[in-house]
Amino acid sequence: MGLWGKYVVPPLVSCACATKPIMKQRAKVVPQAAGSILEVGCGAGTNFGYYDQSKVERLYALEPSSGMIKRARKAASMLGWADRIEIIKAGAEAVPLEDNSIDTVVLTFVLCTIPDWQATLSEIRRVLKPGGIILFSEHGLAPDEDVTKWQKRIEPVWKPLVGGCHLTRDTEAMLREAGFTLDDTQTMYLPNTPRFAGFVSWGSARAS
Repeated sequence: MGLWGKYVVPPLVSCACATKPIMKQRAKVVPQAAGSILEVGCGAGTNFGYYDQSKVERLYALEPSSGMIKRARKAASMLGWADRIEIIKAGAEAVPLEDNSIDTVVLTFVLCTIPDWQATLSEIRRVLKPGGIILFSEHGLAPDEDVTKWQKRIEPVWKPLVGGCHLTRDTEAMLREAGFTLDDTQTMYLPNTPRFAGFVSWGSARAS
């Protein structure tokens, strides 16, 4: 990891992932999480304040970046239920949790950056209990050809600047390919956000 990735990307991504439209998306899905929860790519702990602590048995917050973990620990320390948050330094391609141990997996604006999303979704299937769910809100491939064209042009420059973020991943297609059934999904372009980065889908999914 170069100096840009070590010192610039963490605060840049933290800022970008905490804009008002994105925070509203987090508020739509995170409070639904219950039981034993795995949050993939917790970043700076931006979601922590949105969990309904009365529903949380244990929160495993997975994050590979040391810079982000430092921020996440600070965010956790400000909560009254920090003793139920375990921040784990690891990539999502190899989740250090037991099979069938998680009730809810939370994915918010993270599938765009994970290098091997197939392995990640396979791991999520492994750790989810029977009947467990994924709650997600992700940005990605737009349905409009004119926007998609710009996403494909911008993505090669965009990725190295913002921690490997892909603009053209199709979240719903990825979940289906990994063997999940989408229970309830919605889509929109985020307001006050460039359209090439602002098409989002959110909802829930469970293993087929």
